[in-house]
Amino acid sequence: MRTKQFVLFAILVIASLLLAACGASGGPSAADLAATQQSLQATQQALNAQPAAATNTVEQPTAAAATEEPTAEQAVSEGEAYYTEEFDTAPATWTYFLLNGDDLDLDLYSESGKMVFDISGENVWSYYTYDSFLYTDVRLDARAENLGNNNNNISLICRANERGWYEFNVANNGLYTILRYESSSNEFTELYSGGVANLRTGKDTNDYTIMCRGDRLTLGVNGTEIRTVEDNQFDEGQVGISVSSFDGIPVLVEFDYATISAP
Repeated sequence: MRTKQFVLFAILVIASLLLAACGASGGPSAADLAATQQSLQATQQALNAQPAAATNTVEQPTAAAATEEPTAEQAVSEGEAYYTEEFDTAPATWTYFLLNGDDLDLDLYSESGKMVFDISGENVWSYYTYDSFLYTDVRLDARAENLGNNNNNISLICRANERGWYEFNVANNGLYTILRYESSSNEFTELYSGGVANLRTGKDTNDYTIMCRGDRLTLGVNGTEIRTVEDNQFDEGQVGISVSSFDGIPVLVEFDYATISAP
């Protein structure tokens, strides 16, 4: 797009110089004006005909859209499955559990409009799920800031039920994994792993997106689609957010919001 704008600007400058030159010599003729106008129109049509570059993007929820969503209390009382949780207080409709580690090593609380995961122990895998609805096809967006140790996972999950869930992990070093967890065996199966080129590593803020639609499971980071995989083991369940520590502590992560919507 920048190239098109630059070319058009250059043509307009040249056209202006030609018209100025004609004016200095007694004014442009009708033929001169007609030829210049035709040239500009032809150039604009050629620029418009060029195909736009293809990009794999994930549209981020806008502030206006978020304000139109019902609050957590309205979501429960009115039966709304889609809303934005801004964590102004600890929501009664969300609950936490640990898959690994000690409860004493996790402090989970709301502060200054953010949900804080404060982990003081190694290998603590903490989850926070929205319990009011079970979703088949769903999208979850969340914004999280890492304030502690740089070696930890920030994760989003979907279709969590008694049999397991799908988990999308993004580590602060830029690596990601898409996993299927099965409760019966208490094991994770890796569906895909790789690197996130556009992740703001270290102590910084990132936007995370997952979409679970049919057999397709998609991870997005900072508005860019990272990977889509296919799996058909789970078709319904809860959504949630997660923070996990490894061998480096403390881990301190703040979630600014979580938006649940249709994919």
